[in-house]
Parts: sequence; C-alpha cells; structure tokens
Amino acid sequence: MRDFTYPPVILTAKTLFKALGMKFQMSGTEHIPRTGGAILAANHIGYVDFVFDGFAAQPSGRLVRFMAKKEAFDHKISGPIMRSLHHISVDREHGQASYDQAVEYARNGEIVGIFPEATISRSFEIKELKTGAVRMAAEAGVPLIPMVTWGTQLLKTKDHPSDLKGRGKTIGLHVGEPLDVTGEDPVAETARLREAMAALLDKAIADYPLSPEGQWWAPARHGGTAPTPEQAKKLDEEELIARAARRAAKNAE
Repeated sequence: MRDFTYPPVILTAKTLFKALGMKFQMSGTEHIPRTGGAILAANHIGYVDFVFDGFAAQPSGRLVRFMAKKEAFDHKISGPIMRSLHHISVDREHGQASYDQAVEYARNGEIVGIFPEATISRSFEIKELKTGAVRMAAEAGVPLIPMVTWGTQLLKTKDHPSDLKGRGKTIGLHVGEPLDVTGEDPVAETARLREAMAALLDKAIADYPLSPEGQWWAPARHGGTAPTPEQAKKLDEEELIARAARRAAKNAE
C-alpha cells in the first residue's frame, strides 16, 4: 500500500505529544514482526486508543491498519483521513465485509489492529472477547499478538470528563508474545488471548507511575473506584437499552 498520509500524521502526532510533555512506557515491542502480516489485538479503555496503539509498532517500522466503526469513516473530516490511512470500516450490521477485508490485509503482509472487546471497558479490566481476532489470524495464517494500552482513559473515556490536552500524561504500551492459533477451537483460543491480555494489564498497572489506589481510572481489583466488571456490564446493558429507545423515537418521528 502507498502511504502518503500515514508518515506525516505520525510525525505530527509525535511532535504534539512531545510539546505536551507526554511520556511513553513500552515493553515487548520486539514481538511485532518487522515483515509479514499479523493481527494485533488490543484492549479498549478510551476513545483515542487507536491513536496510541500504532506507536507500539514504530520500533519495528510497521504501520497498523485499524478496524474502526463505520461512523468514523462517514464523518466529513475524519472519513477521508481514515481511508487515506487504509484503516478498515466496520459496519456492525454487515460485519462480514470488514472481516474479509481484515483477513485479506493480513494475508498480504499488513498488521491489522482490532479491539476484540468491541466496546470500551468501563471497569478498565479485560472484558469478554469476541472470537473474531482468533478466527482472522487463523484464516489468514498469521500470528495473533496480544497488546494492552494504559493511560488513554485519562484523556477521553466513557462517563468521565475529557482531558484531550494530555499534558504530562504517561501512556503505557505493552505487547505480549505472539500466539499461534489454528481456529479449530476459537473459544478456547480466545480464552488464551484474554489470559495473555489480562497478564499484560496487570503489568501495565504495576509499571504505571501513578498509584491506582482510590483512582477512578483504575480497576476495583487494583484498589481503584471504577465499576466492577459486573457493575460495568449492567451499565453497558442500560446504555444499549437507552440507545435503542432513542433510535425508536427517532424512527417514529
């Protein structure tokens, strides 16, 4: 793929992050291959995760093609940018097309970034994962790489005020060893992926320069005040009900 937009976007982002005094903690970046395709499966804790996740591939000199919601591609400003970066539009009502495109990308040597939790985790723990990441990697015949991002929830996430300036913030990017998957038992292999991501999350929190104790942005299991996974699941269900009600009211107008 010809990338006229991606390199200057990365350079601009690096310049902005430096100006804002942002710091990065990285580990395991050597696990991202310098050549060949892969599926990069990352956790999802904030609206700007994909902006930072791709930085984990920079030491390997790679660009990541992220799977993102169709709405980002429909927007008059972000849409042309997303397409120029060769990201993949995901229409949840017609997901097969984006799935097939991701497999094709990976087969052709691209690194495809995916959020297997599908939605932002309000508990900041690893939610139950969809099996798509495992199935894509198996079908494309490429490694599945677990990854965890930490600190992006401080910039913009659900239920909390945004702080997009990010002045002085630290972002953790932690990559795990590639998993070889066959797709013969996608549920079991997805469970392996979730275990690997959970271990990376514990590392990210332990390495972070701020204590999680009593912090809204930290999991309850680590002493934070974020909702437990059970509480977060209930909030997600309530959000879906409210969204469906708004959609029905709009259609009735």
